[in-house]
Amino acid sequence: MGRHRLSAALAAALLLLAAGCNAGGSPDEPSSTTASGVVARVNDGDTLTLRGGAKVRLVQVDAPELTSDCYGRAAQRALVALVPQGTRVRLVRDPALDDTDRYGRLLRYVLVGDTDVNVELVRRGAASPYFFRNERGEHAGELLDAVDAARDERAGYWGACPAAKLNTGLGSITGRR
Repeated sequence: MGRHRLSAALAAALLLLAAGCNAGGSPDEPSSTTASGVVARVNDGDTLTLRGGAKVRLVQVDAPELTSDCYGRAAQRALVALVPQGTRVRLVRDPALDDTDRYGRLLRYVLVGDTDVNVELVRRGAASPYFFRNERGEHAGELLDAVDAARDERAGYWGACPAAKLNTGLGSITGRR
């Protein structure tokens, strides 16, 4: 009986790996805390699609809209630089926050190695902290420190967009293109 369970567990792990996810959880399982996947596409400055089709919205950050906001395309390029197609990423759910958004996208911190992509986007001035319903997750302090540094350095849209403002309840406010 023990061998059968071990064989079943090994088979399940191999299936997850083949699908682009690790045995730590699948992006299709909302209850998992940590999963991994491979980036198929960067949709905009705060959303990506994984191989297998799962869409991931970077939690607690908001980037300018792709075509209508100042710095929208540049924000997308910043995310592409951090997670180009083919990059294996770790996806971490914040248990204090929603699992998915109203569009069905997974809400996750995205990590590449030791880099928290959510925080790094804010540090580069390509996104702002965004606390939906004023709910602050476990990385809220890091995000606020990162935006202070970006503003002080006039990094990203803080230097490129004269109308840029910080409002953690609304997300990125950069003005029109």
